[in-house]
Amino acid sequence: MSVLEVQNLSVSFAQEDGAVHAVRGVSFHVEKGETVALVGESGSGKSVTALSTVSLLPESAEVTGSVRYLGREMVGAEEDLLRAIRGNDISFIFQEPMTSLNPLHTLEKQITESLTLHQGLKGDAARTRVIELLTKVGIRDPESRLGAYPHQLSGGQRQRVMIAMALANGPELLIADEPTTALDVTIQAQILELLADLKRDMGMSLLFITHDLGIVRRIADRVCVMQGGEIVEQGETAEIFAAPKHPYTQKLLAAEPAGSPDPVPETAPEIVSTTDLRVWFPIQRGLLRRTVGHVKAVNAATVSVRAGETLGIVGESGSGKTTLALAIMRLISSDGPVVFMGRDLQGMSSRALRPVRRDMQIVFQDPYGSLSPRMTIEQIVAEGLGVQGVPRSQSRPQVAEMLTEVGLDPAMMDRYPHEFSGGQRQRIAIARAMILRPKLLVLDEPTSALDMTVQVQIVDLLRSLQAKHGLAYLFISHDLKVVRALSHRVIVMRQGDVVEIGETQALFRNPTSAYTRELMVAAFGALPESAA
Repeated sequence: MSVLEVQNLSVSFAQEDGAVHAVRGVSFHVEKGETVALVGESGSGKSVTALSTVSLLPESAEVTGSVRYLGREMVGAEEDLLRAIRGNDISFIFQEPMTSLNPLHTLEKQITESLTLHQGLKGDAARTRVIELLTKVGIRDPESRLGAYPHQLSGGQRQRVMIAMALANGPELLIADEPTTALDVTIQAQILELLADLKRDMGMSLLFITHDLGIVRRIADRVCVMQGGEIVEQGETAEIFAAPKHPYTQKLLAAEPAGSPDPVPETAPEIVSTTDLRVWFPIQRGLLRRTVGHVKAVNAATVSVRAGETLGIVGESGSGKTTLALAIMRLISSDGPVVFMGRDLQGMSSRALRPVRRDMQIVFQDPYGSLSPRMTIEQIVAEGLGVQGVPRSQSRPQVAEMLTEVGLDPAMMDRYPHEFSGGQRQRIAIARAMILRPKLLVLDEPTSALDMTVQVQIVDLLRSLQAKHGLAYLFISHDLKVVRALSHRVIVMRQGDVVEIGETQALFRNPTSAYTRELMVAAFGALPESAA
């Protein structure tokens, strides 16, 4: 008997202008101890399918077909049965732990809640079980973490806590919905290894939802590829990767940033440079707030970028990547010269910096959070022009031209961000940065929240914009595949220090730092090319 058997599942949502069919006739099964991956781009129906397993969909959803857990029908089941199975026999790990964990409750209280509900554990017995779970998922010194709140943990630690909560009652089936998307490559590798170990030790089954085929290749026994709410292809992982039959599967497998950027002309001028740049944040204690030490966010960084060049900055969260970029843009205080187009920006007042700022712009990681939902696309893209004193009568034609350049229809400029896909929103964010025709563009994880096929499109767009306008890029990312495709040179940061810097292809072929080698093994599963 299969642990989970889905037959002809369809899910639609009623709306004023007609029903939206999110899932159409989906059928698959998960066996005992097996890992099955649901793969597809955003909107393909993966998460809706997973939530249907224990009826976690909103009341507006109309569900037909069959979902059987160990032979028991879940579609239309009584609430008491569903409540007993949810979090007990079938557990979930969601993509973003900060939205899944209660910010007002300690870790102990949140994990204990599930133990009390399903097992009746309280007091010392519950605390002992919580410590055991936190130890199992690799939280160091778990006793000291019991009273911690989610915001006091790193992203990887929060995801481990989510896994501990999901495992609290020894589930038969664990459903992991994009559990590693927002994590650094080394943390991602640790979480995947942890899930594999727990699955083997506990004999549970795993339904893994992702758009990253690299992860699927690493952990899944079988793959179901979803497009437009349907499963267009499914089979053994090795077979799917070796000989994909459906065009969409072939497209997904080919959707990996490749190639290399155009060479930088020898005569290209230097746009920005730093020498021993330092960003130290004081640690203050006591009634008089005396400085007792420093957090060395960036420690003696010497970098330079020329026109038409991309400098990739890689490292784990907290390594100082974004802090370095913000210091270069003079958005935070730092020590050491920052020479931009021949002028040292250190010591310049905000007023003196204003005309300089149009030549340096930034694109942020999250296209959902970086665009104001109350502003139209025209207002968002033209905002910088307004700050620089350009009247609207002149800005609207410039916005139209810029939207065309980033591959969007200017007729859409009166719409709002929620009417666009993630990839379209990132194009809007790029248009906003490009409207002032900057010389330096800081790209802070601009592709990490996007599907693989959309990532390729954004990389191609950035390459074309750089070639056309001679832009200098500071490209911050933990995705080494994208970094290799886009960057001319790479610096590797760890705990505020630059541990390695060099030409991209040379650094990838022969990394000299043990930490760089560790990053590459986490990203590629092995050292690329001759680096081994």
